[in-house]
Amino acid sequence: MSHETALKVLEIEAHAILGLRERLDASFDRALAALHACRGRVVVTGMGKSGLIGQKLSATFASTGTPSLFLHPAEAIHGDLGRIVKGDLVLAISYSGDTAELLALVPAIKRLGVPLVALTGNARSALAGAADAHLDVSIREEACPLGLAPTASTTAALAMGDALAMCLLEQRGFTVDDFAVLHPGGRIGKKLLRVEDVMHTGDEIPRVRPEARMLDALAEMSRKRLGLTTVVGEGDRLLGIISDGDLRRQMEKHGSTLPERSAGECMTPDPVRIGRRELATRALNLMETRKITALLVVDARGAVEGVLHLHDLWETEMI
Repeated sequence: MSHETALKVLEIEAHAILGLRERLDASFDRALAALHACRGRVVVTGMGKSGLIGQKLSATFASTGTPSLFLHPAEAIHGDLGRIVKGDLVLAISYSGDTAELLALVPAIKRLGVPLVALTGNARSALAGAADAHLDVSIREEACPLGLAPTASTTAALAMGDALAMCLLEQRGFTVDDFAVLHPGGRIGKKLLRVEDVMHTGDEIPRVRPEARMLDALAEMSRKRLGLTTVVGEGDRLLGIISDGDLRRQMEKHGSTLPERSAGECMTPDPVRIGRRELATRALNLMETRKITALLVVDARGAVEGVLHLHDLWETEMI
C-alpha cells in the first residue's frame, strides 16, 4: 500500500511540473526580462511552505550570479520593509494569490517603483492582478492523500523558479569560472578546482637538460620527489619525461651503463600534458584513462609551467 501511495505522489508531482511547459509564454518572457533588467537584488518573499520554496530560490539566484535575499512577509510589515530599495525586484510566491501578509506589501512595493513578479496558482487573485508579470503555477491536485498539505503546488513553484534562474544564468553569461568563485568550499568547490590550483610550480618542478647524465636526472628525481623529471630545452620547452617506470625499463635495457647515458637518450618524448586552466577533474580523468600518475602542465608555447601528481588530488579529497 505504501509503495502505491509513493508512486501516486511521484506521478502527481511529475504531472504538475510537466503541466508548466505550456505556460512558458509571454508572461514567462516578461518575468525573465524584468529579472534580467534588475540592477539591485531579487527580493524573494512568501509565507509558510511558499516561503521555504522562496528561500531555496533566493539561494539559487545568489549562487548563479543574481544577488538575492529572502524577506519574510510578516517581518516585512513589522519593520523590515526597508530591506527593499529602488533598483530591486520582488518575487512573491503564494499559491492562493491572496495571502494577507503579501498583499500588505504591495502598496509599499508600488510606491518604491519596484517591479513585482508573482508566482500563484490563481490568475484572478489580487496578487496576480498587482504583479507586473504573473506566472501561473496552478496544479490539478495536491499529492497529499488528504488534499491538504502543499506538495505538488510547492513542487511546481520550485520548478518554475528554477526555470527562471537557469534562463537568467544563461542570459547573464554566467560561466563555470564564475560558479567556482561563488562555490569555493564543499564538494562543488572541489569539482571546480583548476589544475593551477593544485599543481607544483617553480623550484618544485624537476627539470634536466637533454644532455644531462642519467645520474643527474636520478638525483633531480630524488630531490623533487614526484617520481619523474621533465626534460626541457631552451625556454623550458618540454621535450620529454623520465618517470620511475622509464628508469626501470632503461635499467633493464642498459644495465650498469645507464648512469652515464644522457637524459635525451632515455626520455619518453611527447608526454601527456594539460593546460593550467583545465578543471582538475578532467586531469584526474586523463590520468585514469592513460593509467599514469602525473601530468605535465605546459603553456601555449610548450614551456613547462607545473606538474600535477595524483597525490595532489588525493590531498584535496577529490578522490
